[in-house]
Parts: sequence; structure tokens; C-alpha cells
Amino acid sequence: MTERTFSIIKPDATRRNLTGKVNAVIEDAGLRIVAQKRIRMSRAQAEKFYEVHKERPFFGELVDFMTSAPVVVQVLEGDNAVARYREVMGATNPAQAAEGTIRKLYAESVGENSVHGSDSLENAKIEIAQFFTDDEIVG
Repeated sequence: MTERTFSIIKPDATRRNLTGKVNAVIEDAGLRIVAQKRIRMSRAQAEKFYEVHKERPFFGELVDFMTSAPVVVQVLEGDNAVARYREVMGATNPAQAAEGTIRKLYAESVGENSVHGSDSLENAKIEIAQFFTDDEIVG
């Protein structure tokens, strides 16, 4: 079933000019990038996006990191896109990520792990709506 999921190429990756390399891994995995833009996430956007982690000790650090440099927000489309992209990203901890995954290839640490991907279809819809209008998504 064709689905859409949300992706962020994080500051550690954009800082190192890895957007094209990450996109190549995404596309090689059979996912299509149907919307993409480079933005500077505001503090308010980052706090809203990560509000599920508000009570966690790393929340402030995460918000600081996500607003430290530009990010690339994306809408990906493909068969079982949510699960597929999570597979392609690899484990949160790059040391445990499978060979060939984005995090194994490019992540610097658990905190600076290069990419975010939605964990469910429901969250993908919510996350996409935070950064894109329907007009910006060209299927």
C-alpha cells in the first residue's frame, strides 16, 4: 500500500553537506521524495515537534541541536513508507545500525544521528502537516 512518511535531515548532516547522499539512500530504497525544503527550524517549531519528549532530560539539548543549523524536511512516498524508511534510517544508535543504513553511514552519535522519520502513519500525517501544505506536496 502506498503511504507517505515524514523525514528530517538533521543539522549534523546538513552541516556536512550530506543532503544529496542521504537522498540517494532514500531513493535507492524505493521511496520517492514528493516534497522537500531546507528550513531553519524555529525554537517554537522544534519544541512543538518534540513535545512528546518535553519531560525527558534531553529535551532542551534536542531543541538546541535542531535549531542550531538548517534542516531539510521531506515527505516520502512509497509502499509501506513508514516501515520502509525506519528500516533505511537504521537504529537510533549508529553503533547498532545495520550496514548501509543512513545512520550507519552518516550519524555521528545517538544524539546527532542525521535523520528523523515518523514512527507511525498517524504521526506521519501530523508531522507532515506541521511543515507542509497540501499544495507543496507533488505526488
